[in-house]
Amino acid sequence: MLNQNKSKKILLLYSLIGFGFFIFLSVMLLNVLKSRDLPSMYTSDNTKAARGSIISADGFHVATTQKLYKAVVNTNYIDPQKKDLFVELFSIYSGIDANEIRKKLSKRKGVVVLSYLIPQLQAQYLKKLAYDLRDYKVFVERKNPRTGMRMLHGLSVLESGESREYPYGDLLTPVIGYSHKLEDDGYTRIRGVKGLEKRFDVELAARQDGSSQGPRDVNSYIILNKNSFTKPEINGLDIKLTIPVALQIKIERMLDKMKLELDAKQIMIAIMNPKDGKVLSLATSSRFMPKNIQKEDYPALNAGMTEYSFEPGSVVKVVTFAILLDKGRISPYEMVNGYNGRYKLGKKVITDEHKFSMLSAEEVIVHSSNIGISQLAQKMSGYEFYEGLQAFGFSKRSTPDLIYERTGSVPSAKRLDTEIYRATCSYGYGMKANLMQLVRAYTTFNNNGKISTPKIVNNFIDEYKREIPIADEEQIQIIKSSTAQRVKEILIKTVNEGTGVKAKTPGLEVGGKTGTAHIVEDGEYVRKYNTAFMGFANDENNKYTLGVIVIQPKVSQFASQTAVPVFKAAVDIMIEDGYLKPNVVE
Repeated sequence: MLNQNKSKKILLLYSLIGFGFFIFLSVMLLNVLKSRDLPSMYTSDNTKAARGSIISADGFHVATTQKLYKAVVNTNYIDPQKKDLFVELFSIYSGIDANEIRKKLSKRKGVVVLSYLIPQLQAQYLKKLAYDLRDYKVFVERKNPRTGMRMLHGLSVLESGESREYPYGDLLTPVIGYSHKLEDDGYTRIRGVKGLEKRFDVELAARQDGSSQGPRDVNSYIILNKNSFTKPEINGLDIKLTIPVALQIKIERMLDKMKLELDAKQIMIAIMNPKDGKVLSLATSSRFMPKNIQKEDYPALNAGMTEYSFEPGSVVKVVTFAILLDKGRISPYEMVNGYNGRYKLGKKVITDEHKFSMLSAEEVIVHSSNIGISQLAQKMSGYEFYEGLQAFGFSKRSTPDLIYERTGSVPSAKRLDTEIYRATCSYGYGMKANLMQLVRAYTTFNNNGKISTPKIVNNFIDEYKREIPIADEEQIQIIKSSTAQRVKEILIKTVNEGTGVKAKTPGLEVGGKTGTAHIVEDGEYVRKYNTAFMGFANDENNKYTLGVIVIQPKVSQFASQTAVPVFKAAVDIMIEDGYLKPNVVE
């Protein structure tokens, strides 16, 4: 009986063990067969390429791109006991006020974006903080009501877009232009709107976003081996300018000062090397802050150097004279009747500011006689005049580096066949031009008769800091070298004895021509003026062509008292900065 009871107990024990083992096997089988969301052993990482920078000739970034990041947190996973710790640490690392963070966290439950505008350096610190917060147990696991799985979401720092920065404020505006933001699948991109930003938008734009895929380690970092794949990000090309910041700053400050002194609406200047076309400075007194454009800035958004077209006045007399001289129609020494300052041509009366009886052809330029140049212009046909103006670049684009250029106009060859049009156009009325066209035309007299195209962008720079050159525009011989030299001598005489005497600088070869023109409003000439001075300043080793336009100066209508002093101030700055070295014996 005792043995029988003992056998029953042993049988029961084995039955229980067998049943337990059956349950264990059943559970194991169920787990094997059940569909589960296993953590992937692979991971991926995507990065966004950035827009290229605009760099000055002396190596300063005048426009650059800063990557921005957003910080995201799910409030449901923050331990209530450690919420204050999270707020204080995030505030320290991000620089955002703690109260502002608390306010955002209290406004809604769930996913909260704490900031969209975190700079790249701070983003790196915050990523480190995200790992530390996990160690501090600031975040707790929660059960996902949909999947039933327990999950933990901490602080996420993700790329949100890019911001265009202009470290030097309004420097070089409106030449560099400005940009707008564009949303690209939740990522903020930059697109150029005006100036160089628009002209070279394709070259500056990011070329290829980066991505990596492969097996991951315990920290979810990609293990780089034969099973991984990496596509590098390729940023946009950088643009290297011909304009140095150091000189540009001084020129712009000078223009600001002269604008006040002359009580002018705007002053513009262009300085370029006629040998290679490189622009040394392109400046205006009307500028704006690209990051903070106001309504009153709208007129300044256009690059007036190419987008403001006007009747240039007497600076065109030199071009007329050069065309005539090159064709052998005049001699610098032939005499012209000045008619004592009043000359009637058909129904039109042409006047001079200063009265002359007789003067030589070259004195027509030196003393800026409308009557003299009007008579000389009759020595060529309308077609010859039209063809000559076209060769000097009028009514054509002045530079390939800027867009939206207003190319102005010249009268047709048929219209120039009439005496009146030939006369008025000979001294810069009845036609329109912009500053860069005039400067380009004047390079001819300082470059042995070859016209030189202004160049603002020197080269591109790629991802590996390799320079990609940009081919120079071909220089075209439009007048004979001897003609250019003779005109150059007359322009020097104009500075030494004529209307440009205030531009004289001892030890330098300086020449130029003044110009004043009425402004047209509602189809009629009004008592408002633009003044101009086009010329050059050379030393033994360097040559520079300079052009100045003063729009509506109120202190005087004469270029000799407005545009010439601006020209002289620019030359003085160039001497100060070592671009020009006067040959003066002390």
